[in-house]
Amino acid sequence: MNTLQTPLYDLHLAAGARLVEFGGWQMPVQYQGIIAEHKAVRSGVGIFDVSHMGKFVVRGSNILERLQRLVPSNLARLAAGQAQYTVLLNEQAGIIDDVIFYRHADQGEQEYWTIIVNAATTAKDYAWLSSFLGNDLVDHSPELLLLAVQGPQAIATLSKLLGDDQDAKDLAQLPRFGHTELVINGVKAFVARTGYTGEDGIEVMLPIPQGRQLWQDLLGLGVVPCGLGCRDTLRLEAGMHLYGQDMNDQTTPLEADLGWLIHWQEKDDFIGREVLAQQKQQGLTRKLVGLTLTGRNIARHDYPILDPATGAAIGIITSGTLSPTLGYPVAMGYVPLAMAQVGQTVQVQIRQQAFTATVVKRPFYKAS
Repeated sequence: MNTLQTPLYDLHLAAGARLVEFGGWQMPVQYQGIIAEHKAVRSGVGIFDVSHMGKFVVRGSNILERLQRLVPSNLARLAAGQAQYTVLLNEQAGIIDDVIFYRHADQGEQEYWTIIVNAATTAKDYAWLSSFLGNDLVDHSPELLLLAVQGPQAIATLSKLLGDDQDAKDLAQLPRFGHTELVINGVKAFVARTGYTGEDGIEVMLPIPQGRQLWQDLLGLGVVPCGLGCRDTLRLEAGMHLYGQDMNDQTTPLEADLGWLIHWQEKDDFIGREVLAQQKQQGLTRKLVGLTLTGRNIARHDYPILDPATGAAIGIITSGTLSPTLGYPVAMGYVPLAMAQVGQTVQVQIRQQAFTATVVKRPFYKAS
C-alpha cells in the first residue's frame, strides 16, 4: 500500500524534515532534532502538521441522542463551543479509538458536531460511526489541513496573524477544550484550545491553500516546526495515551486508566456498559500505570515487566522514553492490579538485564 502525503509534504522537505511512515502517511519525525523541538514546545512555541488525522462532521436531527449511545461520556454536558475527549467502544467494551467531539451551535433544526479521530483508524472509525449515523456523517479529511500550535507562547504568536482585534480577544479568552471560528488568511478557520503535548496550545483546521499559508506565516514568526518524535516525548511526559500502543480494541477504559471518561450516573445506556459494569464489580486483573526508572535505562514498547520477587513476566511496557524535561526515563505499561499502587516497585527487562522501576502518578510532567 502506498503511503499518503499531507498537503504540507513539499514544505516539510523544504524545511529539512526527516520523514517516516506513520499510520499509512509520510510524516516528519524531526527537523532540527527531537530534543530541540521538544524544548521549543515546553519553553516557547512549536507547530505540528496533524493533517493526517481524520476530520468528520455530523449534522442532522437528534444527533446528540444518537451519539450518546456510542460513547461512555455524557456529551449532553457540552454547550456549543465546548469539546469532550472520550473513547468509542465495541460490544466487549474494547477501545475502537480515542477521539474528541466538538459541539457547535445548532443550525435551525440540525445539530452540528465535529469529530477528530486518529489517522491510522480513520477508515475504521468512519465505517463504524456510519453504521449508526448513516449519511449524516461526512468525512472532510481530504479537503482540510490541521495544524497544532503548541507551547506557552502559542496564543500570543497566533494572535499576531489575526487581523481583527475581536478575534484576538476571543482567542485569548478561549477556555481549555473550547473552540470557535476565527478569520485566518481570509477564511473562517476552526480553532480549538486542545493539543497533545501537555502545554497550552491551539489546533487550527482550515482549507488547504490558507493552511499552507498559515504554516509559512508561523515559521516566518519564528515558530519551530516539530515532528512526530517530539510529539511522542511530549505526550508521554504529559501521561497521554497513544492508540495502538497504550490501548486498543482489546483494552477497556477501566484497564487503560481512563475510568474518568465513564459517566456512570448520567449514562445508563451506551455500547459496552454491561461489560464495564461487570468488570468494575468483579475487579480488574490488570491496569495501565506510569513508571519511572533511574539512570538511562529506557523501558521501550513491548519490553517485559517482571515480578521483582520471582523474575516472572507479569506485564508489558506500552510506551517509554528518556524524558527531555525531567532528565530520567518514564514509561507506561500494564501490570496486575495488585502491583498497580503508587510506590510499588517492579522490574523491566532491558537487553537481558532487569532494572527496577517504580509506579508513580501520571502525568509525569504538568505545565505550570
